[in-house]
Amino acid sequence: MSKKNLSPKTQAAEHAAISPKPALSEKTYLSELRKLHIELVKMQRWVQERGLKVCIIFEGRDGAGKGGTIKALTERVSPRTFRVVALPAPTDREKTQMYLQRYIAHLPAAGEVVIFDRSWYNRAGVERVMGFCTPEQTQAFLVGAPQFEKAIIDSGIILLKYWLEVTPEEQERRLRDRIDDGRKTWKLSPMDILSFNRWDDYTSARDDMFKYTDTEFSPWFIAHSEDKKRVRLNVLSHILAHVPYEDLPQEPVKLPKRKIKVSSNTEHPLRIVPEKF
Repeated sequence: MSKKNLSPKTQAAEHAAISPKPALSEKTYLSELRKLHIELVKMQRWVQERGLKVCIIFEGRDGAGKGGTIKALTERVSPRTFRVVALPAPTDREKTQMYLQRYIAHLPAAGEVVIFDRSWYNRAGVERVMGFCTPEQTQAFLVGAPQFEKAIIDSGIILLKYWLEVTPEEQERRLRDRIDDGRKTWKLSPMDILSFNRWDDYTSARDDMFKYTDTEFSPWFIAHSEDKKRVRLNVLSHILAHVPYEDLPQEPVKLPKRKIKVSSNTEHPLRIVPEKF
């Protein structure tokens, strides 16, 4: 497919670093993130109070920054309201089910925000590229996915779909960092290694996914993720702009005066954690 035949969204995805911006300082990043976290807490109260149902999908290549963005989204809100779903490979039983069946069970009920760290779009991406499904199964999914998402939205769920786009150079840097940094080795799966040399295959899969499933009622939002700090701030801000909420009034909280008459010490022999630091 020539560049001129690509959709505007696909062309935008191909040029993730056209206008590089100076790196955000840690101080600026943390200051802006704190403001967004405060707004997310307000949104959480509104979701709980009004019974909203929100479903947020994060997709992208390995190393695109999905995990870090999801962590930034959820680290200051309640896990009872903001629920992250990262499904493992299907079991033998699940392989015999209708493909979308195991995802339906995780859709939000009233008062919930469900975040999919990869989703039913596995069929359009990794399953297609790695040969885990047939071309016919992929095509059937691409044709049927918009109908499925229309049913989700018609049921009252707010559905947001994000594709995090990263360049091959930055992806390679991040994957190598996972190899070298003992804190990150758990992030590197055998599938990451197998997928590494299939960049063009994933590009074709992405383009077909956009072609069939970027609809007016359920569009894809593309976030350039070369700069991890910026993409987190941009995505969180975008979510807040697309989930309607208001700041509910709260009664002022004041701690009462506390009287302690019994010593906190105990006569029971305690096993104290050694203070090595």
